[in-house]
Amino acid sequence: MKYTFPENFWWGSSASGPQTEGRFEGDGKGENIWDHWYKIEPEKFFDRVGPDKASRAYERFQEDVNLMKQTGHNSFRTSIQWSRLIPDGVGEVNQEAVRFYNRYIDELLANGIEPFINLFHFDMPLALQEKGGWTNRETVDAYVVYAKTCFELFGNRVKKWFTHNEPVVPVEGGYLYQFHYPNHVIMEEAVMVGYHENLASAKAIQAYHEMGLAGEIGIILNLTPSYPRDEDNPADVKAAQMADAFFNRSFLDPAVKGEFPKALIAVVKDLEIVPEIQEGDLEIIKNNTVDLLGINYYQPRRIKAKETLVDPTHGPMPDDYFDYYDMPDKKINPYRGWEIYEKGIYDILTNVRENYGNIRCFISENGMGVEGEERYINEHGQIEDDYRIEFVSDHLKYVHQAIQEGTNCLGYHMWTCMDNWSWTNAYKNRYGFISVDIKNDGKRTIKKSGHWFKTVADNHGFTE
Repeated sequence: MKYTFPENFWWGSSASGPQTEGRFEGDGKGENIWDHWYKIEPEKFFDRVGPDKASRAYERFQEDVNLMKQTGHNSFRTSIQWSRLIPDGVGEVNQEAVRFYNRYIDELLANGIEPFINLFHFDMPLALQEKGGWTNRETVDAYVVYAKTCFELFGNRVKKWFTHNEPVVPVEGGYLYQFHYPNHVIMEEAVMVGYHENLASAKAIQAYHEMGLAGEIGIILNLTPSYPRDEDNPADVKAAQMADAFFNRSFLDPAVKGEFPKALIAVVKDLEIVPEIQEGDLEIIKNNTVDLLGINYYQPRRIKAKETLVDPTHGPMPDDYFDYYDMPDKKINPYRGWEIYEKGIYDILTNVRENYGNIRCFISENGMGVEGEERYINEHGQIEDDYRIEFVSDHLKYVHQAIQEGTNCLGYHMWTCMDNWSWTNAYKNRYGFISVDIKNDGKRTIKKSGHWFKTVADNHGFTE
């Protein structure tokens, strides 16, 4: 069967500044929370590899862009590091950063690759985090100044902007489940962080449109479908709806509809943890929704009605309202421990079509992390990652089906272009179309999947 995609489909991959750029003498970059956390607790990072050892795009971006071209990219998403551009989060702009981002953007455009630029990818400048980060209303104002600075510097060439990548992750990781700095477990703070991120996004969208630039601005959300254990059990269904409200609709509804889900409002009111809402805030959120939605999809969430006792140790938590369900016989990526459920990508796209006005969207991340890929190196020095080809093609079949049924999906970006540094996991799991040998000066080699992806992009699809 032939799976044909639209002629102007966006083929490419995604990455981020903090995971690819690295740090170099004289680059002028300020500290962000990852630099700081690695400095104080290096043992938390796999093999003690920190963000300074990211894949060195700062000095190798020209080589990287050339490899993108060889792997069929017509578009590529990365992020500007706030702490690189404005080292203290507010104040003076780092001219070395301006020079770097200008050259990177120009190199992409010269090679026929459209830059998709995201503004915030978990990398809070340390100076702002020390004042509370996203819990502090002042960070919203600082972020809007940073966003406007980016639009002014690069908006004449960048036509696709995104305010946040996966904004629920700083909420979960930093303020609920302890996998991002500052590792707090305080739901009231988590709610405040989510509210301020939503407000910052809307204010940046407002600023972008007021500047009259000839492009569009959206947000990147990790939409993880919440499936009830038993669709005929009302308690399971309600539990799944609560998980969906916490982890998906908390950002999807404000971004696309301009309003927060009623179920979530009821919870924060009941718990008496409503964040401070200033006059005009809700109007700004209502009137500045996204032009474009990026969708990250990796795995589903399986949910059942609450059966375990609520743990009061840390105060209220989202999972006071549901339990996770360990579904038997599910397909698993053993390296990441994540379920592989390809139909989830179709279900998300269908939901966006049916319940969110069929907004223009694209798959902004989807991928498979594998440990020890050097096992699959052939005699030519290439990694034969047939499992990644199978993973991507199986998901693309469902993307194709959703498009055939009318979903306004405009592209597919895999995570990631080349193997990159991944937070506390560092280089444990590899995701790229291109391998990076960190023990051999960061040498790049296109994997089998990268060559396959070029044939897909060139042929507007694939045959099976």
